[in-house]
Amino acid sequence: MPNGKQTVPPRPLAVGDVVAAPARVLGEWTAAQIVRIDADTRTAAVLELDWSGPEPSSVGELGAVAPLRLSHHAWNGALSYCNHAWILPRSHKVIGSTALLHDAPSNSYASSWRLGDQLARQRRWDAGVREDPADAWTAEYTGAAVDEFLSRPAAPRPEVAHLTIRDIDALDCARLVKRFPGVTRLQLYGRLGLLTAAGELNRLTALRGIGISDLFGMTGEDVLRPRCVPQLESVDLYSVPAAYASAMRSTWRPEIPAGTYVSVLRSRKPEWVEENRNNPLRDWDGREHIGAATYRRAVSQYKATRKAVLQAAEGPADVRPARMEEIGRAYGEAFNRLDRRSGFIETVEREELFEALDHIVQEAEAHHGPLPRAARDSLISGVEGVRDW
Repeated sequence: MPNGKQTVPPRPLAVGDVVAAPARVLGEWTAAQIVRIDADTRTAAVLELDWSGPEPSSVGELGAVAPLRLSHHAWNGALSYCNHAWILPRSHKVIGSTALLHDAPSNSYASSWRLGDQLARQRRWDAGVREDPADAWTAEYTGAAVDEFLSRPAAPRPEVAHLTIRDIDALDCARLVKRFPGVTRLQLYGRLGLLTAAGELNRLTALRGIGISDLFGMTGEDVLRPRCVPQLESVDLYSVPAAYASAMRSTWRPEIPAGTYVSVLRSRKPEWVEENRNNPLRDWDGREHIGAATYRRAVSQYKATRKAVLQAAEGPADVRPARMEEIGRAYGEAFNRLDRRSGFIETVEREELFEALDHIVQEAEAHHGPLPRAARDSLISGVEGVRDW
């Protein structure tokens, strides 16, 4: 639950207010009513209205408004009603207030305000269209695919407004901006990857939302600046360099009252990045059923096993199999003990533990040359001989 004593939204918003927003998917403006405001969770319950049209300046211009009821797919007449973060985005505006059209609480939550999406889906459904069309302005890539795409000569794609890239190992933001100059919403998900020239994102002058997760290489100098991206209304950072996180937080927190949502979590110090970049168990950090203490002990054992294997790899060849089997037994017994405490090793974790051993062996071979098959087999045999997981 958020800390602090703030009892009202940072951008003025009250129960009964009607807000209007541009909806790209509709090509028009749409509207919603604020039904409830919860200071404890800092959320606003938002009821979408069955209306779209030119930009309105008052509630009266909406005519006889009614809540949007959804019958598309499996909605069965439910209201389009959801809890959002109580920061009204910059692109939205209050156009007045009216008597509540609904007064019950909402049990649904959304990560962002996306007024108009449900109305567009409902209208397509009513017209007999059962599939959502592929939006020309939306694109999604893997890191490998976009890297290959950016390496080829090609004309810019200014039509792409919403861009998502996942599984990034390395990404050059200068090339990204050149190819996709019209991006308004950018989501970048790394695998402890490297983001270079991040300051070039300031050239995305229409940017409204940015999310960056598990990417590094950015510094405080790469901060997005309000004068460069004046429409930015969402900053969502998770597991990024501490210096960059601090700079973004201090730059954009003053913009919250103007309509910018800011979330900066798990900022990482340089030593954390160095320690974890090649840690194959790093995805366990924060996993729902793996506590922080268990994660720390698991990483400690991984590091001890890695050190032992690297030492064995440079030792006499005739003793390697026996030594590898001993290391494997120690690894299996250590995770037996950990699993007895919290029962966290399920199918996925078991596979990841063996993948971690493969990673260690590959690293040893990169340093010392190929290991005899007997040494590799002995390592696994040692684990299999004792493991309970």
